[in-house]
Amino acid sequence: MSLKERLNWSKTERPTADSMTLLEHLTELRHRILVVTLAVALGTTISWFLYNGILHVLKQPYCLSNHNHCELYVTGPLDGLSLRLKISLYGGGVLALPVLLWEFWRFVTPGLKSREKRYAIPFVAASIVFFFAGAAMAYVIFQHALQFLASIGGNELQQIYNPNQYLSLIVLMMVLFGFTFEFPVVLVALQLARVTTSAQLLGWWRWAIIGITVVSAVFTPSGDPLSMLALAIPLVFFYFAAILVGKICHR
Repeated sequence: MSLKERLNWSKTERPTADSMTLLEHLTELRHRILVVTLAVALGTTISWFLYNGILHVLKQPYCLSNHNHCELYVTGPLDGLSLRLKISLYGGGVLALPVLLWEFWRFVTPGLKSREKRYAIPFVAASIVFFFAGAAMAYVIFQHALQFLASIGGNELQQIYNPNQYLSLIVLMMVLFGFTFEFPVVLVALQLARVTTSAQLLGWWRWAIIGITVVSAVFTPSGDPLSMLALAIPLVFFYFAAILVGKICHR
C-alpha cells in the first residue's frame, strides 16, 4: 500500500477486523511496527544529545545515598560509549512510549465494538500516567534501596560503582515498577471485556493481597523491604480502586 493510499485510507472509515484479510492485517502490523521503530529512533537521537542531563538525573539517588560523593568509575575505554548508547536507547524507549501505545490501540481498534472503542483513549492515557508514576516511585525509593544494599556489606566497604551496572539496576527498577503499575488498567480492561467481574475480584481479595506481596518481593531487584512495600501497598490500593472503577463502568 502506497503512502497516498494510506493517507486516503486513514481519512475514511477503518475496516472491521472481520472484513480484513490476513495479508491486510500483516500489512497494517508492519506499518505500525515501522512507525514505532521510527519513534524509538527519533527518541534515541534526542536522548543522545540530552545524555549529560539524563545521566545527572539518574545519578541523584546515588549522590543522596552516599552523602554527595557520587563519582562513577569506568574500567574500560569503551565503557563511556556503552553507557551513552544505553542511556540513549532507554530514553528513546521512554519518549516513544506514547506512540507505542497509540499504535497498539489503532491496531486493535478494528476488533473492538463501538462501546469498547470509547474507552481506548482513556486507557492509553491511563497506561502512560501509571507507567510514569511507577517509574517515579522507583526513582524516589532507589536512594533507600542503595543504602540498604550498602549496609548489608558492612561499614568496611567503600562504594565505588560502575556506571553501566548502576544504570542497569536503576532502569530495571523503574521499568519493572512502571509496568507493574499497569495492574489496575489491566484489571479494569478484564472487567469491561467480561473476563471477570467486580464481585469476583472482591471475593478474591485475600488471595490477591498474598499474590501482590509475593510478586512485589520477586519483582524488586534491590530486595530491600522498603522497595517491596513501596510496590505492594500501591498495588493493593489499585486492586480495590480497579474493582470500583469496573463496577462504575458497568452501570
